[in-house]
Amino acid sequence: MEKVSKIAITGVAGTTFMTAASELMSLLGKEEFREPRLLRKITGRLAPFLSKNWQLLMGWGAHYCMGFIFAATYVQLWESGKVKHSLKNGFILGIASGILGLLIWRATFRWHPLPPSVNRMNFYLQRIPAHVVFAVFGTAAYQLITTDRRDARHHEK
Repeated sequence: MEKVSKIAITGVAGTTFMTAASELMSLLGKEEFREPRLLRKITGRLAPFLSKNWQLLMGWGAHYCMGFIFAATYVQLWESGKVKHSLKNGFILGIASGILGLLIWRATFRWHPLPPSVNRMNFYLQRIPAHVVFAVFGTAAYQLITTDRRDARHHEK
């Protein structure tokens, strides 16, 4: 399987499960942690001439694009041999990614002319478990697609 496919599968798996976790945390905590909705507001306030549907599409697109960027970094680390693709290391990558995600969101809120109103401390702290979910599920997806490939080659011999 080519590297782009591995990045896509890892990114889609990680981002999808992260989004579901953020949705669940939003429902349980009654705070807005849903990244695509916040990105829609951020986009909409910069481009109010866009329809709500386009703003939402851009929010989802930005969210998945960031997921692919994180996934590309993970796949590069795994395939270079710098980090073993284990769930334990996925958890560690998730914590590191969560801190980076927190810093990215913090800068976004700081530099945006009309940032959405959220409890920023709770939102920033939620970034870490959300990214742990991303990294663990991204790692699991990567393991599945690379293990299946190795198993298929082994059975061909």
